[in-house]
Amino acid sequence: MKILFRSKRLCLTFINKNYSTAPKSLATVHINGKDYRTDDYTNITPKISSYINRNLHLKKDNPLSLVRQRIVNYFYGSFRYAGNPMFSVYDNLSPIVTTRQNFDDLLIPEDHPSRARSDCYYINSSTLLRAHMTAHQSELLRAGLDNFLMIGDVYRRDEIDSTHFPVFHQVDAVRLQRKEHLFENHPDLDIFEPTFDPTNPNAFKNSISDPSKQSCHTLEATKLMEAQLKNHLIGMVRVLFGEDIKYRWVDAYFPFTHPSWELEIYYDNNWMEVLGCGIMRNEILANAGPNNSIAYAFGLGLERLAMALYKIPDIRLMWSTDPGFLSQFQNKDVNACIEYKPVSIYPHCTNDLSFWLPPTLTIDTFMSNDFYDLVREIGGDVIEQVKLKDKFVHPKTKKHSLCYSIVYRHLERTLTQAEVNKIHEEISSAAVNAFNVTIR
Repeated sequence: MKILFRSKRLCLTFINKNYSTAPKSLATVHINGKDYRTDDYTNITPKISSYINRNLHLKKDNPLSLVRQRIVNYFYGSFRYAGNPMFSVYDNLSPIVTTRQNFDDLLIPEDHPSRARSDCYYINSSTLLRAHMTAHQSELLRAGLDNFLMIGDVYRRDEIDSTHFPVFHQVDAVRLQRKEHLFENHPDLDIFEPTFDPTNPNAFKNSISDPSKQSCHTLEATKLMEAQLKNHLIGMVRVLFGEDIKYRWVDAYFPFTHPSWELEIYYDNNWMEVLGCGIMRNEILANAGPNNSIAYAFGLGLERLAMALYKIPDIRLMWSTDPGFLSQFQNKDVNACIEYKPVSIYPHCTNDLSFWLPPTLTIDTFMSNDFYDLVREIGGDVIEQVKLKDKFVHPKTKKHSLCYSIVYRHLERTLTQAEVNKIHEEISSAAVNAFNVTIR
């Protein structure tokens, strides 16, 4: 996918000003042969756009691809019908989606924090880079699919450290069942309560006030689907982490499933969240077409699994082109036991950046994610971590100040202090221009 901003000069203007509103002079952004209008929601940067179409999950020697293939193999091998895999796989879907796909189709309320500009990369107010693979759920259901995996890159604005990156990769799945399949041996049982008419779902207000089920579903259907879901996922984590892995289910909330759970495993002496899952809200199914079915859904992050399985200490390594890193995963059996060995450990440099905020902002209203994006845009992958170190309000002037600690470390060589200082000065200047702050 080719990404092209209209000109370098305009692109830089966009970087410096997109944290509040898109400049009037930049009316469109050109992405993959298509022009998208910009507006006050536009906050996508060229750095973030450069990750589109990298498709690490499809790169043969990338650890993400190994984990992806192990998961696909499990679902292909474990669930078959008439000799064929029950689950189909979609791993090259465009990451550019509408707000309807990413939010509305999934019943995410308009005031939900996940819609905020501080959380997502918007092309404009109606178009964004998907924040989860679940964004494709309804379109695949409308196409008539009933069991499928969706795999790809997702984009979220986040903090900067060794386990967070603005682009990561997810596997999401849906399994849908009709009455004749779910209750094959019990034809007297039903998916829906007698008071619910699946041919006229709008006449019934589906409630999730009961923690055990949706009001439209029978308890038998919910429990049977829950048992399928949990058995399938426990089987998957045993394939990945071993038959003896300890696990537990934690009740959770997601707008698009009810009831919902998170699966945690006990790994390296800690409980680690692996995935979120649940029984799909019937409204989503009815709006997408299927009105006589019940379904489960789950989603997991490939980076978290790969970092745990292969002892990879820094999420940035997933993007490394260093042969010393990639060769450790090259031509390996997907089920091989691999432990990453650092090629070399390069020292880090830490510089602090303190600034006074303008009168229009306070230490509580300034969006740290805006600053993190600016730091990423200028420093790129040499930024290992950014931490908010201090908040300060002057007792006399009442001026507000923030201090961020920026850790610089190159994955493939030693950075000089002079190199770090140059990048740090560029970040300082950009912060002044973007946020109207005063460097202390």
